[in-house]
Amino acid sequence: MDDTGKLRIEHGGFLLFLALVSIAALLVVLPFWGPLLWATLAAILFQPLYGWFLKRRPGKESQAAGLTLLVIFIAVIIPAMWIGSRVVAEAARLVLAFREGRIDVAMYFEQVFSALPAGLQANLDESGFGNFGELLQRAQEFLQASLGLIAQQAIAIGGSVFGFVLAFAIGLYVSFFLIRDGRAIGETVLKALPMDRSVADRLAERFLGIVRATIKGSVVVGLVQGALGAVTFWIVGIPSVLLLGVIMAIASLLPALGPAIVWGPAAIYLLATGAIWEGVVVLVSGVALIGMADNVLRPILVGRDTGIPDWLILVTTLGGIALMGLSGIVVGPLVAGLFLAGWGILAEQREKAAA
Repeated sequence: MDDTGKLRIEHGGFLLFLALVSIAALLVVLPFWGPLLWATLAAILFQPLYGWFLKRRPGKESQAAGLTLLVIFIAVIIPAMWIGSRVVAEAARLVLAFREGRIDVAMYFEQVFSALPAGLQANLDESGFGNFGELLQRAQEFLQASLGLIAQQAIAIGGSVFGFVLAFAIGLYVSFFLIRDGRAIGETVLKALPMDRSVADRLAERFLGIVRATIKGSVVVGLVQGALGAVTFWIVGIPSVLLLGVIMAIASLLPALGPAIVWGPAAIYLLATGAIWEGVVVLVSGVALIGMADNVLRPILVGRDTGIPDWLILVTTLGGIALMGLSGIVVGPLVAGLFLAGWGILAEQREKAAA
């Protein structure tokens, strides 16, 4: 065997070793992929805050990273944990109310239907839409099952307190080092990637842009819309405002309708049952405040389009949530963006080669 063949075998063996050890590393960290993912997202999103602290504490990278992590803990983690505990408690109360028969969706439908004009009622009856008994029963069962799932997740977390605390501690620990050393780690990764550096830089820029756009444009706007909806429901006296606010925040991911699928039926029910001023408040708030929050905040927070079609964002977001849970809100659009960017770069390279 000549030297060239020997070098090829050695090179192939080394690449095989790298593939195997990379797969082994992924399997080792797989149980903590969730905390690692959110630690990475936090480091990317709060990098400007870290830079602000570092300018005022030059040469004190660890102190700047610690102060940044403290802000994250106070401004993000503590409110999220408080809201989450309250939402779970409200969901558990609603599950008990459904089981005990204190909430009857069919009765609410009858109240709304009976408040409609007689002519409209007759038209609905003739069209077969006047009796939604079976459909409403299924909807009620689905809602009860959904609320029960929230309660089950809370029980699962409570039953594995050690695992939750361990994952939480790992997330904070990794966040500190990614905030402090994230740029250096990113540069090392880009140099090690087996692709042209210009392509790696474009993919990295795309990655950072999609992460920031998703967090700011989807999560932050959704939280604002959910908070506005919760305050509106609290003003008019609707119960379980935090749970409804979280549902509205999740629904904000849906284009066109968004949070209207929550506040719309609420306004109709209030108006149909005689709560005129409450229904008007919900309707005005939904159109003028909740509905406009997306149009006003998204351009300010994101600044530029992600380049991903709305329908693809919807499909990948819902698919990501179904596959990965809450992390799918970011992972789904991220995969879609990198997919489009990768194929776009390949098309450009082919055009250049053809030219």
